[in-house]
Amino acid sequence: MRLIFFNHKGGVSKTTTSFNLGWKLAELGHRILLVDADPQCNLTGLILQDEFEQYYTEDETKSRNLKDGVSPAFESKPEAIAAFECYNVPRNQNLFLLPGHPNLTEIEPQLSFAQNSNNAFSTMQNLPGAFNALIELIVNYHNIEFVIFDVNPGLGAINQNLFSISDLFMIPTNPDPFSLMAIKTLSTVIPRWYQQSIQMHTMFANSSYPFPEKHPKLGGLLIQRFNIRNGKPNLPFRNNMNEILGEVDASLIPSLRRFNMLLDDAAFVDATKPENYCLSEIPDFQSLLQKANQRGVPVFAITDAEIENKGTVLGQMQEKRAFFNNIFNVFARQIIHIKDYVEG
Repeated sequence: MRLIFFNHKGGVSKTTTSFNLGWKLAELGHRILLVDADPQCNLTGLILQDEFEQYYTEDETKSRNLKDGVSPAFESKPEAIAAFECYNVPRNQNLFLLPGHPNLTEIEPQLSFAQNSNNAFSTMQNLPGAFNALIELIVNYHNIEFVIFDVNPGLGAINQNLFSISDLFMIPTNPDPFSLMAIKTLSTVIPRWYQQSIQMHTMFANSSYPFPEKHPKLGGLLIQRFNIRNGKPNLPFRNNMNEILGEVDASLIPSLRRFNMLLDDAAFVDATKPENYCLSEIPDFQSLLQKANQRGVPVFAITDAEIENKGTVLGQMQEKRAFFNNIFNVFARQIIHIKDYVEG
């Protein structure tokens, strides 16, 4: 199953959530491929840590990234797109990374022209299906069960392409007015992208890298990065959260329903669809996040020794670690249930 965290609003923790969910799914025994499709390469930097620069300069690994992986199509090389060894996360052997590249956006104009032109030049026929071809080859090479795309906050051609070749999309949000505005935009953008993907499947069916026939469905909404008091979001956050969920119910859900982009209730645990499709509410990680990022692990995987505190402070952080571990356990099991339902 391919899953994408998508929202054109920035700062909604797409990278952090992609990493945490991927790690938890791998921890539960599933083989996971994280794909860094953001030119900022934050996910790649988080995982590679001190090996980041070395990875892009050593002959053995410097071409093992998303941009170079599709370069045979975009640079018309006399070779086919091929699978390669992806980075295996040392502390989680079921977790693999397809690194990003800071120059990924260089190929966006070509891809945009190919996807939006009804009469794309023959040399561009292979571009829309190139990412799908690379992902499919790597999935088979590493025996991957879940692919998770981490993309930049934008509405460009690469994001459209990766969204259109996904099976499930999650919409991460923050409880603020800009996330409310983003939901309104997504209510029109997502159906339009789906309609265009159907056209691309037909247009590029006979290319060397055919564009796949996919039907992405909403996995759910995530509301993240808010403070809590007495176990509940602070009132200003809760008010914004209610507005966002209201907009989801008023505009996003009806829009997606018209194009059959919603899952059946049976896809969810206990056959119960979350209210307003809000799959999880994830408070701010606060100081635990910085410590975890320094170690290249999720907040729930950091050890007591890595927390580097003692006494009451250590106890508080242990409680937070257990709290977030439970959140991502529930989240991951929900995703596993969706996958089993869809594929079954």
